[in-house]
Amino acid sequence: MSELLIARNPSPDSRLGFLIRLPLAGGTVFRTSDTWPRTKALFCYSVSADEWPEEPEIVERVALRSCIRRGAAIDLIADRGRESRSQIVYTKARGRDVVFWQAPRTRKQARPNVRVPTARASGLTDLQIVVDAHERYPYTFADRQATTVRRALPCGDYGLIEGGRLVASVERKSLPDLVSSLTNGKLRFALGELAALPRAAVVVEERYSAVFKLDVIRPAVVAEGLAELQVRYPNVPIVFCETRTLAAEWTYRFLGAARVWAETEAAISLRPDIAVRTFAGPDDGADDEAADAADAAPLAPEPETAEVRRWAREVGLEVPDRGRLKPSVWAAWHLAHRATDGAG
Repeated sequence: MSELLIARNPSPDSRLGFLIRLPLAGGTVFRTSDTWPRTKALFCYSVSADEWPEEPEIVERVALRSCIRRGAAIDLIADRGRESRSQIVYTKARGRDVVFWQAPRTRKQARPNVRVPTARASGLTDLQIVVDAHERYPYTFADRQATTVRRALPCGDYGLIEGGRLVASVERKSLPDLVSSLTNGKLRFALGELAALPRAAVVVEERYSAVFKLDVIRPAVVAEGLAELQVRYPNVPIVFCETRTLAAEWTYRFLGAARVWAETEAAISLRPDIAVRTFAGPDDGADDEAADAADAAPLAPEPETAEVRRWAREVGLEVPDRGRLKPSVWAAWHLAHRATDGAG
């Protein structure tokens, strides 16, 4: 496994007291002022690899799971639980080329300087959001009127279940992930799956303008690819939200609105005085298209055994501490959640 080496700068005249060495191009070396960007972004000064001492005074060795150069940035993922993600960014300040080492807490270049509202999404007192089990760093929605459960979603990263079916989903993308999945063709298939849902979207944790600053791929290729996908799948919007916080906020609002829509559709389908022939013409045989939009959605993913076990104990059913659950317990869970899915 590769390492990030941090050593003391042997030069007594330098204000940057540390040297860091990355496992890139035989050793990429910077001077900097601290061992990690914990409270602020650290200014870095790029130096020749020859400046790394023959016998360095090593302060810290950080095992890296990933060290990749992506355009004007080097993405670092440390092999540890906390303070694992950081980025070395090449940028300009006052007309000069500069380098900064930043962490998620200290990132400033995409800070829109807004306060996210705390009002409930669509007035809902609670909203249950299903988080895909494969989502490694999920949104927590900690400051929202929402709860989360983890299940293996058939598509998307954050979903909404109503009536035992997945009726809405949001796929989350960072800009590197968006570009990668666009160029290798995976994004086209992902949008095809999302388009089969009644409501779906893709949210990108970056500004759209960042597309035109890419240098590992021609920006026009990405812009054209996104435009083509939007024309092909117009019911799956691709939304750029500048930051992770705003992307989480947009996801929360979208799923809240989808919840209200799904409940309204279900209520309308039960009213005999309202015609269900909404989208189709009078003679094309699609009488139930509007009322059955949610019914065409895929079945909701099965919960994990631990979730059902926890629910059973909350409602007073006796279940073992480990092992399989009785079919009667699963049947009771399904019966209860057919009536309450999405109601929080």
